[in-house]
Amino acid sequence: MADEEHYWPAWDSDKGSMSGQPSGQAETSSGDAQQHHNTASGEDSGAQPGVDAEHQRGPWPGQSPHGLDGTEQATDAFQPVDAETTQQVTPPTQQVTPVDDQPTQQVTPPTQQVPPVDDQPTIVGGTPVPPQGQNPGGPYALYGQGPYGGQPGQYPYGAPPDPSQFAATTVTNPVTPTPQEPGDAGGGSGKRKALLVTGAVVAAFALVYLADLLVNWGDVPRGVTVAGVDVGGMSHTSAEQTLREELQPRFDDPIKVTAGDVTTELNPTSAGLAVDWQGTLDQAGKLSLNPITRITSFWEENEVGIVSETVPERLKSTVTRLVENELNHRKSEGNITFKPTDAGGVEAASVMPRQGQEVTSVDAAIAAIKSGWLNDGGVRLDVTQKPVKTTEKGVRATLEQVAKPAVSAPITMKGEGANGVLEPKVIGEAFTFKPAKDGSLTPKVDGKTLRKALEPQLASTEVKGTDAEIVFEGDQPTVKPSKVGRQIDWKMSLEPYLDVIKQPDERTLTAVYKEKKPKTTTKEAEGLGIKEVIGEFTTGGFASDSGVNIRQVAADVDGAIVKPGDTFSLNGYTGKRGKAEGYVEAGIIENGVPGTAVGGGISQFATTLYNASYFAALKDAGHQEHSYYISRYPMAREATVFMYPDGQSVIDVAFTNDSPTGVAIQTFWTPESVTVKIWGTQHYRVESQTGPKKNIKEAGTMKKDDPKCEPSSGIDGFTVTDTRILYDIDTGEEVRREPRTVRYNPLPEIVCTKKKDS
Repeated sequence: MADEEHYWPAWDSDKGSMSGQPSGQAETSSGDAQQHHNTASGEDSGAQPGVDAEHQRGPWPGQSPHGLDGTEQATDAFQPVDAETTQQVTPPTQQVTPVDDQPTQQVTPPTQQVPPVDDQPTIVGGTPVPPQGQNPGGPYALYGQGPYGGQPGQYPYGAPPDPSQFAATTVTNPVTPTPQEPGDAGGGSGKRKALLVTGAVVAAFALVYLADLLVNWGDVPRGVTVAGVDVGGMSHTSAEQTLREELQPRFDDPIKVTAGDVTTELNPTSAGLAVDWQGTLDQAGKLSLNPITRITSFWEENEVGIVSETVPERLKSTVTRLVENELNHRKSEGNITFKPTDAGGVEAASVMPRQGQEVTSVDAAIAAIKSGWLNDGGVRLDVTQKPVKTTEKGVRATLEQVAKPAVSAPITMKGEGANGVLEPKVIGEAFTFKPAKDGSLTPKVDGKTLRKALEPQLASTEVKGTDAEIVFEGDQPTVKPSKVGRQIDWKMSLEPYLDVIKQPDERTLTAVYKEKKPKTTTKEAEGLGIKEVIGEFTTGGFASDSGVNIRQVAADVDGAIVKPGDTFSLNGYTGKRGKAEGYVEAGIIENGVPGTAVGGGISQFATTLYNASYFAALKDAGHQEHSYYISRYPMAREATVFMYPDGQSVIDVAFTNDSPTGVAIQTFWTPESVTVKIWGTQHYRVESQTGPKKNIKEAGTMKKDDPKCEPSSGIDGFTVTDTRILYDIDTGEEVRREPRTVRYNPLPEIVCTKKKDS
């Protein structure tokens, strides 16, 4: 180039190296360097008209196209070299003009050992010099050959001069060459090429970048999609038009909402959803100035979603209901069910497990729906899953290996003299299944269900045992002997059940029997010391319907034996008191108000039993007085009872036999009264002392506007204390006192204001 400076070393023919320096280092002359510099700078007065300064130069610095310019003649003429002499040539140090703020590099090719051969060019300073007598424009002519660039076969500025004009230029002030990296045969020219290429690429890229900015300025970024609609590279106006055309038809379509294993739909209108077009376009943005982002936008896609206009409260309430009622669900383990078939049989079916799930956040769900409700694929919400223990594979295994074979045919239990049959329906009803560790189901069998089906069929094969009883004949207790029973041992009989149900044939069980000893044997009853009445009590004044129930419960309790240390419970002894057991509807008091229920009136028997045990000196094991006082009972010495229709005890009356001898209960019933006697061995004499009423509270009046109203008189409320005193039967000395204080609530007078329907 015109502004480059070249400094050429001079050859010392005597020393065989560059003049003045060992090891290939050249000495430079500041004067000569300046002359070369001036010539390279275009100050040569010998420039030809019509030709630019650069093309007027010859192949060497300061040389005109037709040889040296005459003002700078070489000091030593070109001399042929003896063929046997080896020349050591040190090329000049090259100054590289900095490019793009890169530091100046000094590149020095290595010293070349060139053996001179006839008809071969001599290399001086890295540039071939044709041999003497050879036409420089011939096959050895070079165009910038070597480290200075160009094309082979041509000199850079026209035909070369006469070879005799070539000379070794002496350069003083030498610059030490930088060792050349191996393989860098091209020296500084190769690096300059790379820099030039890089600069060209950068320039081209900059032009493309600027063109892209000018063409697409203000457009939606390339690769942008909104709700699946490609609007990348469009102007905002075109993008809005495209979005309206593509998305408007979806406004009335239900939104597909998927969360975990649940897919449902949401009505956008009901949820208060609409599109904010300007906000959507603003969210889509403008093409970035970042060149990397602009390049990658040619192949990358960016879904930005829509910006919605909403009615916040309506959207939140709608999404909350959707999440709670449809998307969230509890986990459910696998199971097996049994369904009847049209043919009268039973079919086993599997219920596959299902993981529980909860939408991670209602607010996050609202945000996802707002941005994606117009997407073709709908909206997908994040959920937190609650794993189950069973697997589909495990459930199927239990179905095939246990459940299906179990209901494939009936099972027969063979008894002594009769057989019982379990039909597939009963077999299925008795099954329950629990998760197993391996993901399958563990079958559980309800023995009570099987026993309930078999007992009636095998009852004739059993011998029922009886306990010894105290019976009263002529007002004297006698012992009715006990009897040993022979009954089916259901646990042993059903033990092979789970193996039998898997068998296709020989589906039989064998009943196993065992003796059942009586709870109270004849010998035990005779040794209980039941010989005299130790306590008794009588009450009366009950209604006829209540009398039916009182008679029934008295018959149930008559003859009961309570051994020393045992506790007698009225509800526990009678069990369920329903219509099937002989009880009828009668009067009760519920929440302080009269009413009716099956078994009503039993409280009168409970009061009678409590007082009999009171005077028998037996220990109170729990009772509860009525909420208000009933005049036919003694104050603070009465009791009520209550149980649910299924037999579950709620309020009970009980006593414990804390004496060393046994006791027996005897009952008497008449339409007017009921009496309870307790037999045993008397150890105490009992007295009752009842104090006066205290803290009296008047009843008041309650009016009821009800055709079914029953008028009643009011009862004052008060507090009273009763004390039981026990005396030793042999010495007559007082043993202890047991006071009990009771608070009765007032019962208002009921006044009916509406006449009954006639």
